[in-house]
This record gives sequence, structure tokens and C-alpha cells, in this order.
Amino acid sequence: MHASPRRIQPPRKSSPLKILVVGDNPDLAANLIDYLAAHGHIVDAAGDGLTGLHLASTLNFDVVLLDLILPGLDGIALCRRLRENVGKATPILMLTARDTLDDKVIGLEAGADDYLVKPFALREVAARILALARRAQASVAPGELHVADLCFDTATLRVTRAGRDIALPPIPLRMLEALMRAAPRVLSRKEMERTIWGDTPPDSDALRSHLHLLRAGIDKPFDRPLLRTLRGLGWQMVASDPADDGAPS
Repeated sequence: MHASPRRIQPPRKSSPLKILVVGDNPDLAANLIDYLAAHGHIVDAAGDGLTGLHLASTLNFDVVLLDLILPGLDGIALCRRLRENVGKATPILMLTARDTLDDKVIGLEAGADDYLVKPFALREVAARILALARRAQASVAPGELHVADLCFDTATLRVTRAGRDIALPPIPLRMLEALMRAAPRVLSRKEMERTIWGDTPPDSDALRSHLHLLRAGIDKPFDRPLLRTLRGLGWQMVASDPADDGAPS
């Protein structure tokens, strides 16, 4: 059974986490969604593995709750593809009725960050989610990001290329951070808009304008461009020379 993604907005705003629930048990999914939304989080859901992989690959989540048994693509395969093929480091909490050591090891080796055996208390799920999110935030604490000779110090917000300081407005600066953290993975338009504006992107073509400012700052004064446009796909930061079919527009 393929389920359409569900979203429930939290009743209150309290630094919500963005959480994806991937599972084919509608009752369990509804309980998780209702509980997490009631605690101020934004929750998406998918009822099969392929939909879950698509959402987890194209959107930014703080944590993924992943059932092991799924139609279309099981949790182990989804986890492996997300880590190895897509390159996403989103924390994954695997949910399963299998409680043997071998099952847990297989899940962790596939890329899961934590493992919770059914039946479980919703309070424990929420506590595990917060722990995983804190750990992930600590792992991407302010520091220096590098792509070729471009450097972004996220602690001081200083951007340099080949030793030359580059001044960028706030939104292009956030775009640069997202692209450099993801490099060399391609960020889609939807993912970029969600990273910058959340669930309420502007109606106008503001993204293109901000990308123009970003490209003018980090690429125009230099011989070799780092920001590539892949038509119909999105944008990426690459250290090598761009191919002709991905030339910036």
C-alpha cells in the first residue's frame, strides 16, 4: 500500500524539529504523528519505502523514524540507499519488532543511528528523537567549510576565496552554507527553498535572485566557477571544472 505524505502542523511553536515517520502501520503512524505534533514538532509521513526514500532524499529532516518492514523497499535497503547513494546524514531511529542482537547489528551497519524495539512508549521515542537531534547539531557545530579554495567560517560568518574576503547578504550566505555542507551532492530547488524559508517560500522568483548574488560573490571574480547549475535538477558546489551541460545560467 502506498500512502501519500501527511503533514500535521504543531499547535504551538517551540523550536520544532522536522521529523519523517516511515511506516505502513496506519494506527502506529497516527499515534506517533499526533504525539509528536502535540509536542511542537512538524511531522511528515510515508506509508512505503520508496515514498520514504524520496522524502528523506529531497527534503531536510532533523530525524527519520524508520520501520524495518515496509512495502516496496524495506527499512534496511532504504537506510543503505540514503547513506551510500544519496549521502544524507540525517539521524535515523529504526523501529522494529525484531529484537535479536543480529537484527540490531544489521540495522546499525546499514546506517541507522539508534534502534527501538516494539512495543515502545511514545515518551521514549520522543526522548530518543531529541537525543539524536542534539547529537547531530553538535556534529555540525560552527567551524570551517571548504570547497576548493573557498572557505566559509560558520562561527564568524567570514567567507574567503583564494585569501580574498567576500561579502554576502544573509540569504545568499545561508544558501552557501547549505551548498557547502551538501557538496558535492545536488540540492534541488524544493530542498533549497525549504532550507532557506521553511514551509513558506516567497511567491516571486526570489531564489534565482539570491543565487545570482551568491554566484557574483564567490565565482564571478575568479577564473574557475564552483557553483554549478544542473538544469531541471538543482545546484551543487564542486571543486572540479564544471561540465558543459551543467554550466551556470
